[in-house]
This record gives sequence, structure tokens and C-alpha cells, in this order.
Amino acid sequence: MSGVGAAAGSGGGGNFGGRTSVRVAVIGDQGTGKSSLIVSVATESFPENVPKLVPPTRLPADYYPDRVPITIIDTSSSPENKTKLIAECQAADAIVLTYACDRPSTLDRLSTYWLPELRRLEVRVPVIVVGCKLDTRDEQQISLEQVMTPIMQQFREIETCIECSALRQIQVPEVFYYAQKAVLHPTAPLFDQETQSLKPRCVRALKRIFILCDHDRDGALSDAELNDFQVKCFNAPLQPTEIAGVKRVVQEKMPDGVNDNGLTLTGFLFLHALFIEKGRLETTWTVLRKFGYNNDIKLRDDLLPTTFKRAPDQTVELTNEALEFLKSSFFMYDMDNDGTLRPAELEDLFSTAPENYSFVCVPVPGLLMAPDAAEKNVLGGLTVQGFLSQWSLMTLLDPAASLANLIYIGYTSDAASAFHITRKRRQDRKKKQSTRNVLQCFVFGPKNAGKSALLNSFIGKSFVERYTPTTNVRFAANQVELPGGVKKTLVMREIPEDDVFLTRSR
Repeated sequence: MSGVGAAAGSGGGGNFGGRTSVRVAVIGDQGTGKSSLIVSVATESFPENVPKLVPPTRLPADYYPDRVPITIIDTSSSPENKTKLIAECQAADAIVLTYACDRPSTLDRLSTYWLPELRRLEVRVPVIVVGCKLDTRDEQQISLEQVMTPIMQQFREIETCIECSALRQIQVPEVFYYAQKAVLHPTAPLFDQETQSLKPRCVRALKRIFILCDHDRDGALSDAELNDFQVKCFNAPLQPTEIAGVKRVVQEKMPDGVNDNGLTLTGFLFLHALFIEKGRLETTWTVLRKFGYNNDIKLRDDLLPTTFKRAPDQTVELTNEALEFLKSSFFMYDMDNDGTLRPAELEDLFSTAPENYSFVCVPVPGLLMAPDAAEKNVLGGLTVQGFLSQWSLMTLLDPAASLANLIYIGYTSDAASAFHITRKRRQDRKKKQSTRNVLQCFVFGPKNAGKSALLNSFIGKSFVERYTPTTNVRFAANQVELPGGVKKTLVMREIPEDDVFLTRSR
């Protein structure tokens, strides 16, 4: 299909999640054609004299369009070589598992021995099943699809099935092309074979990409936005007829995939599911990698700084630019315009981040989770003040998590523009004033003194008569107004009495 992503398969040494080579182990019963297959792909001819075991064979980078070299490892199925076979399987990026088209027993052993054995060895790499000696295949035999469909349903690790003939040079290069493709453009992170649908993390990443490309935020990619997307990902513009063709295909299969403004998120996701179903995984992977995603469909580490250089008496705070971005995000996701983000709206805001990303789930290093630390209404909705307070708390406790969340929900400016390091506390004391916008207050006291009640009151929670001892450090964050109208965020940190005792006894 022409249109969006049409240039994705053009190759040329792209970014493949940091991979610079692919290692393929060829395994299978004795006499199924493993060695002949390897020599044939390397020499482009059928070998008259084939050694029992071919030494490691390298296909150069320019052998396939993706320009990533392949090292092919031949193996022996004899019992005395079992240890070596296991080691090669465990070191491989992909497995080529062979059977002989003229020996049905070798086909049977795929599901009775080889595939269960790979599972037993916990070899979790793509498997390409290859029927060798296609030239000897009986025309009366049932089709490859009929034979392999039940096996592939049982063993989802099988990426592709193909038949070839080293003697006739039929589909020999394709065997290792599919093996390379399964490694560079894997199916498993993107697509659930059981449900035949995109996996949740893939949907989240594609949704984020869609929103980033929807510059006017009207919920659809216009022709101009689609063209910008195509140029960014594939360095090739789309012709108006191609755009019209893409939208026509989507509309025929998914009516709500296109509206008057252009291609909707539903249509965008449908297109990628269609690419994957048609075996064009490289299209979706090219898009994901162009927007910084790795093979786990998380943003690459180099895009998410994890360290912030600061002295012990310095803290990290959000800049005005980051706060303004968060405010605009808040109002964008406040769909009912009630001035709060209800749990469903908050979930929608974080729906472009990997699962389990949210400031209500940020771990406090060495302490506990810090959920529900800001003021909410009776329906569990966060006000904009509570939303910003919770985010300021996350930035104080775990700046790296705060930055990751910011980027995942659509912050596109440089990371340095989102945070600033506060002045050292001794300088504040020297100048007798603080420039900090987030202040932390430690709350100590004996049991049943009212520490928790104080924190609850600070974030608008009702007083509870029944006493419940606090066993972990707790936080409450809210904005306070100082004389002169200056607003600061105050973080109250309750320290259980037992923790105070332990600290003093160390």
C-alpha cells in the first residue's frame, strides 16, 4: 500500500535500537540441510561438497537493505555436541529452525522436540521455521500454511515460516532476511498475536507521537501534518493523491478513522496495525525510533537524564516554562471543564506514557510510594493547585521521574528548560532570604500527637477520630500564600516516631 510510511522499507543503515550486528543460529535435525543452506546463502551457489559443520559465516552489511551484518552459526544435533548447541542458541539473536520437506518426521519433531526444547532452555528470541529441500517436496503434500498454522498458534515465538531450496536457489536469501528483520523489527513488543491487536505500550507510544504531530491539537492529522510526519520519519513527502489514498483505505475499514479535519488517532492506530498485519513492521519501528523509542518501547536513556548535579543542600524545582506547560495540559484534559482532573481524566493525561507511569506512583528513594499527597475533591479530582503541588513534590523527591513524565505527556522543550537547581541553603542563610519556590517542612512528634491530622488538614482531608499509627514517611503538598501575595509550595513530611528513634540510634 502506498502512502504513509511507504518509504520505510528503503533501508540504509537506520537506528535499530542500538544493534550493529545480528547473530543467527541454524538448528534442526541431522540431514535437514542446515549446512547447505548456509553455504548457499554465502556463495549464492549450491555446494557440491559440504562439510559436516560450517564455520561461522558472515553476511556483510550491504547484503540486505538494512545494512546490518549477519553472523550465521551452524550447529550439530548430535548428542556429543549438545552443550555447544545450547550455548549457541542462548547466544543467538534469532533461531533458524530447519526441517526437510522430503522427511515428514523432521517436521513432526519441530513441535515434539525442538520448539519445546527452546522453551525449556528459556531461549526467548524469534524463530524462523525453514523447510529445506523444497525441490524434493511432493506436490501432493498439503500446503505450508495448513501444516504450520496449528504449530504457530501453539508456539507464538515463531516469527515466520518459509520453504527454500539451496539446490535451485529458491528463497535462500529470504531465510536470513526474515531472521534479520525479526531481530531489527521485532513483532513481540508491538503486536499481540493472540488478540491480533496492538499491544498497550505500543498504543501509548503511537498516541504520544500522534499528539506531538497534531500541531493544532484538533484531534486529527491534516494533510499538511501528515506530510510533515512523513518527511520527519521517512525523509520523503507525500503526494496529495497518496494522502487521499491512505484516508480512503482507512475510511473503508474504519469509518471513524477519518473526519473533516483529517486522520484521527483511531485511524492512525489502525494504519499501524495494518502495516504489522501485512508484515511491514519496519514502518512502525521506523516511526517509533524516529521519535526516540527503544526496543522496549520506552524512550531511550539518552533522552531521559537520570542525574542532576547538586549539593546536598540544593533541591530541584520546576521552571515557569514547565509549570505553564503543566497548566495547559491540565486544562486540555479537564474534559468536563469542572476545574479538576478526575481519575479517568488523569489516566488519559498519562495515557501516552508506558504503563505504571504517573506521579501518583513515583517511588520515594528508600522510603515509600507518595500517592494522594495533594488536595482532592470528594470525587477524587485534583484541582490545578493540587496537580501542580503533586508535580512539585515529585520533582523534589525524584527529578528523573518528573522529567520522564513531563516528556512522556508531551513536553518538547529541552530538558534543561524544565528544571532549575536551587541556591545552596547556606547562601540563603547568608542573604537572610530564600529564592526557593518549594519548601519542605519535617513534622516530628510523639504518637497520637496529631501529626497525620495536621497533614490531612493541610490537603483538605476530613478529621478522623479513630487513631491509626503512621508506619511510613508521609507527604502532603499544597500551595500557601505568603504576605505580599507570593505563593510557594509547601511540602510537609511526617516522620514516624519509630523512624526518629532509629535515626538517633545509628
